[in-house]
Amino acid sequence: MLEDKIKKVIRDVHDFPKKGIVFKDITPILSKPELVHEIIEKLKDQVAHLKIDAIACIESRGFWFGTILAYEMSLPIIPIRKKGKLPHKTVSVEYDLEYGSATIEAHDDAIGKGVNILIHDDLLATGGTASAAADLIIQSGGIVAGFSFLVDLTFLKGKERLRSYSPNMISLIEY
Repeated sequence: MLEDKIKKVIRDVHDFPKKGIVFKDITPILSKPELVHEIIEKLKDQVAHLKIDAIACIESRGFWFGTILAYEMSLPIIPIRKKGKLPHKTVSVEYDLEYGSATIEAHDDAIGKGVNILIHDDLLATGGTASAAADLIIQSGGIVAGFSFLVDLTFLKGKERLRSYSPNMISLIEY
């Protein structure tokens, strides 16, 4: 089962990025091309019913699988990055994290009016970053078609926070 394969490879890093947090590190997956392929195929199957025009990939781990998924589906990629990382004029949203606050941005011409966008990130925790990405897409005239994640930390109830943006939420594994 894919979920078991992924869970065997993900490593827990205690006290990162700060004391008391157990970080779910997905980087070991990247050394297993067959597993990456299975993950992409599963994500593709799970979002196939959505009318997606583009995939917004959240920096930085969301770039890895979101970019491959977009390539496999022949869709444009919208990079959602931390403040100050994009070279052109941007739109931005400030938001709270489970361990601080941050600002994310997209190029002001990256999100077309009425474009159906799937938001992809590696992990759903409290939903703060994904919610901010959704706000960014909406304020730019786009439509949130859904969310996809490799991991959902269900005890943090991030999906509840995201339901107002879209009922379409996909995660491959849950903790």
